[in-house]
Amino acid sequence: MSSICNFVFAFQLASSVLAAAAGPTPSLRSDLKGVHSDSDSHSSCKAVPGSPDWPSPQDWKRLNESVTGRLLRPTPPAAVCHSGQGSFNSPECAAVREGWSDYTFHQADPVSVDWNNWANDTCLPIEGAPCSGQGYPVFLINATEARHVQSGVQFAKKHNIRLVIKSTGHDYMGRSNAPNSLSIWTHYLKDIKTHKSFRPKHCNTIIDTTVVTVGAGVQLWDLYNALDLENQTVVGGSCKTVSVGGYVTGGGHGLLSSTYGMAADEVLEMELVTADGDIVTANECQNKDLFWAMRGGGVSTFGVLTSVTMKTHPTPNIEAATVILMTPDVADPRPIFDMTAYVVSQLPDLGDQGLAGYTFIRRATPNPFDGGNTTAGGLMFVGAISNSPPQALRKLWDPILAHVNATWPNKFAQAFQPKSYPTFLSWFAENHATDEAGLNVIFGSRLLDRRALTSNVTALSHAYERFSDGESSTAFLVSGKGVHNAQPRGYTGNAVLPAWRRAYVHTTLSVYYAPLNATAEAAAKARVLRRVAAMRELAPDMGAYVNE
Repeated sequence: MSSICNFVFAFQLASSVLAAAAGPTPSLRSDLKGVHSDSDSHSSCKAVPGSPDWPSPQDWKRLNESVTGRLLRPTPPAAVCHSGQGSFNSPECAAVREGWSDYTFHQADPVSVDWNNWANDTCLPIEGAPCSGQGYPVFLINATEARHVQSGVQFAKKHNIRLVIKSTGHDYMGRSNAPNSLSIWTHYLKDIKTHKSFRPKHCNTIIDTTVVTVGAGVQLWDLYNALDLENQTVVGGSCKTVSVGGYVTGGGHGLLSSTYGMAADEVLEMELVTADGDIVTANECQNKDLFWAMRGGGVSTFGVLTSVTMKTHPTPNIEAATVILMTPDVADPRPIFDMTAYVVSQLPDLGDQGLAGYTFIRRATPNPFDGGNTTAGGLMFVGAISNSPPQALRKLWDPILAHVNATWPNKFAQAFQPKSYPTFLSWFAENHATDEAGLNVIFGSRLLDRRALTSNVTALSHAYERFSDGESSTAFLVSGKGVHNAQPRGYTGNAVLPAWRRAYVHTTLSVYYAPLNATAEAAAKARVLRRVAAMRELAPDMGAYVNE
């Protein structure tokens, strides 16, 4: 990992990511004690274990036969750390604890999710903590083809069971997990096939562009690598473990969005299983309503995506730079946020010139200019411009850095660290997101347009001070002309939130809290609402990204 990426991670969380301990595809397990208590049979609009309408063992057996033995009854991965559970195993527990903070650990487990709170802290790898399966699905289907998904949807519909879809478990909203549910694990829908041109099913028009058809479980890192072999890439996100299915159906932003639009804007065709249990193709010629809704309308809302066909583009050369502006004087927050507001107010103009990237804002963090021995406040921007000469970024940033020097003389130490990359993949390999999993976190965000960012920089400064709340926040420049001018296929466009068509910045925050602590959880939720209100007041007519 590059020094830039290491600093990004320290800047956000000041902690390290541990190595993954991913294992093979799991087998059917039923050794967890206390999977359900008597309280599970409470009144519910859905069937739950213990209720009269819960499927019989014979029903589950028939479902298992219909999916060729791919029905699993999982245990929470941390059950191996609890002596009261049948799966208790000290060596395996050590591996679970080592991998718990790593995304790749959770993606490889059929029910584990990246953030503890979305399983209600029901089984953590913490000595003395309670452990049960009550925060997880009861059964799951390890789907490897669309008909497995179809069988699961039809079964859930017939028996009135709550249904959830998990690919990797990287979901800030917790939609990939639910108690008392049947889960469909799409992680192994892994096909990748490229085409030189494409004719959508039942359409007469041949679309003369390079495309790729991918299974919903394909992760972005694998897709980037496969396409790089053909000197191609796609609009994709910054985290290696995110899979295509949830990313595209929520909209999908990334470094190349400023050039090509959202990932949902690039979609030409989808295969999905509807709520009725039908396998259908959606494109501009058939199932047009689903084609509109599934491109940005929300994850697992209108159907279960099994594969998607989207445009690819020649991989660009990337001119990248990390810009750091920090002051050791953290006693007075006003200069920190005034400087931050000035820089963020320049992002719309930078975006119009092709720049994209990620701004990390900290009230106080280990000082990067002295190896972290002291504390500093300020910002770091990690960004890039594609298909441009090496000096392009320097020319964009020089006036901004000069203004900071002139306005706050000798206040902010500066660093400008440029680097050239021959392909998108080579840039991504060194600069992908590296934040931790295995924590309790609540996320908040807001989209900001040019007016919110530039009309009143003083108001923007105070908004970011409230939004950061003594800690950290971000300002991601992941929109711009590509998103504003996108023309997705289909006469009605797609379901991407209209605010994206005006937004430049996606600004985010994360509030972490201690597990198994209802008071801390309530305080964290209240804090997120209070902090996000600052940006809602600044941009009341915008909105938030459905995936973050």
